Amino acid sequence: MDTTSLFKYFPELSEKQKEQYNQLKDIYLDWNSKINVISRKDMEHFYEHHVLHSLAIAKYFELVPGMKVMDLGTGGGFPGIPLAILFPQTDFYLIDGTGKKIKVVNAVKEAIGLENVVAEQKRAEEVKAKFDVVTGRAVMTLPEIANLAGNKLRIRGDVEAGGILYLKGGNLAEEIGKLNRYWKVKKVPVGKWFKEEYFEEKYVVHLY
Repeated sequence: MDTTSLFKYFPELSEKQKEQYNQLKDIYLDWNSKINVISRKDMEHFYEHHVLHSLAIAKYFELVPGMKVMDLGTGGGFPGIPLAILFPQTDFYLIDGTGKKIKVVNAVKEAIGLENVVAEQKRAEEVKAKFDVVTGRAVMTLPEIANLAGNKLRIRGDVEAGGILYLKGGNLAEEIGKLNRYWKVKKVPVGKWFKEEYFEEKYVVHLY
C-alpha cells in the first residue's frame, strides 16, 4: 500500500496533511536504520500496518478540537502521530518508557511540523494530568491498559466523552471477561472500514 490507497479512505485530507503523510515513510526508514523502532520486514507494509491501522481509531471516533489525548506506550509514534496529523486541533501527549523511541517520535514531529504533539519518556504511573481519550496499540492486555489509564480519564461512563480507544487483534473474549465490571466495552472490527486482508480479526476496542 502507498499513500494513494490511504488517501482513498480519507478523501477530506488537506494538501498539508497529504504531504505530512507522504513524508512519514522516508523519515521512519532513515531513523529505523539507526534505531530499530519498526521491524525491518514490516517497513515494507508501513502505510498499511502502521499508518492506516492507527487511523482506524478515527473511523470509529472523531477527536474534536480541544480534546486532550494521551497515546500510552506509543513506541515509534503509533497511533499518535497518524492521528495527530488527521486532527491538528486536538492536543496529543505521546509517552513511552523507552527513550530512544521518544527520540524518534520527536524527530518525526519536527520533520513534518506537527505542532499539536508533545512526546516524553515517561511511564503512565508518572502522569498526573487527565485526558479525554487514551489511545494505544496492542502493547498490553485490555485489563492492563484499563488499570493504567482508568484514572487518567476526565470522564468515565460516557461514550461521547471519550475513554480508552485501543487497537487489538485476535480473540479478545477472555481479556474482556477479565475487565472490572464497571467498564463498558464496544469492540468494532477494523474490517468494517478497511478491506485489506491484514485487518481481519483486528479491532478498535472502546472502554468507557
